[in-house]
Amino acid sequence: MTASGEVATRTAAGTAAPPFDFSAAFSRFRQGWPERLHFAAHSHHFWPDVTREAQLRCWDDAARLVDGKWEEVLGPVWQRVAQGVARHLGLPGTDSLVPANNTHEFVNRLISSLPAGRPARILTSDGEFHSFRRQTERLAEDGLVQLVVVPAEPFGSFPSRLIEAAQADPDIAMVFVSQVQFNSGFALADLEALVEGLCAPGRLVVIDGYHGFLARPTDLSRIADKAFYIAGGYKYAMSGEGACFMHCPPGFAARPRDTGWYASFGALSGPQGGVGYAENGWRFMGATFDPSGLYRMGAVFDWLDGHALDARRIHAHALALQEIVAAGLARRPCGVLALENLVVPMHESARGNFLTFRHARAADWHQRLEQAGIVADLRGDRLRLGFGLYQNAADAEELLARLASLA
Repeated sequence: MTASGEVATRTAAGTAAPPFDFSAAFSRFRQGWPERLHFAAHSHHFWPDVTREAQLRCWDDAARLVDGKWEEVLGPVWQRVAQGVARHLGLPGTDSLVPANNTHEFVNRLISSLPAGRPARILTSDGEFHSFRRQTERLAEDGLVQLVVVPAEPFGSFPSRLIEAAQADPDIAMVFVSQVQFNSGFALADLEALVEGLCAPGRLVVIDGYHGFLARPTDLSRIADKAFYIAGGYKYAMSGEGACFMHCPPGFAARPRDTGWYASFGALSGPQGGVGYAENGWRFMGATFDPSGLYRMGAVFDWLDGHALDARRIHAHALALQEIVAAGLARRPCGVLALENLVVPMHESARGNFLTFRHARAADWHQRLEQAGIVADLRGDRLRLGFGLYQNAADAEELLARLASLA
């Protein structure tokens, strides 16, 4: 291995090994799972060791500064995170960004920004994560919103069908869609064309990037003035819970009704004598929160910078691991883990960093994998295997060896 972590080897199966191995940087999490193989990076990615030092720094800053810690948190700590997010997403600056402890806060604030007086019409897909789906379906039960749901499958026509639905209905107030769908791994490869097709005056276009941020190369530079983008640290940003963010295009949703007192920080806008809001992304800010996730995320960005790691290289690493596993399963399928059961096939480049197998017996096999010391993830009839920087080629080969014992 070189200083940058680069390697040039091939696996026992003859497939190309991942171009680098950074598994040692995740030693504390890996040591916590000595007998088990964790292939659920899409669900909860391991944290690199540098995040432990950051967590302790958060505690030390609280002890050192007490109430004064918020100047540190909302100043240099947040700015480090915002700069990293902006760089990895191609944003023109950091003013459009706002933090929160979870993306559900952002969903509610966005919905609270929609015009009052009649139920807002929201266009979405049937492949959205529970955080959005559950909230909007509950609101729809009481007639507070109206949902227009476009089936995600067949995937090839999904972007055009979503655009057609948006253009056919001028009353759509918000479009909410995932960059990478959580229950399949299907990815929207051309966000620019999609956003351009969805835009309409006053309409909020929202991209849920949680499975896309630092998993697939993402450049928002040409649509930063048109679309919201939501993501966080639980998955490929490797920072754990409590570290989420939203990019907010200027001029959209200036005064959300669901608001916290932090949203008044900075330059104010709003009616004279009324409730004022910051004019930048801070208008979506909440109130007092646990800042430890921001410390961890800042440490992750510093670590990535030190090794010249970005979404392109992380995605390439995950794809190389997927190829190792797919080659093994092509030779020897294992129950529901057969290539013909993939929801998004291997030849499809528009996919995220996990593989989803759909089968009626997925739950049974999820239990069998657990008994074999393999941590995967189950969503209904879909079994998911996720890949990340904390894994290496040896982990993928060991996975195949354990699967062979189950076949």
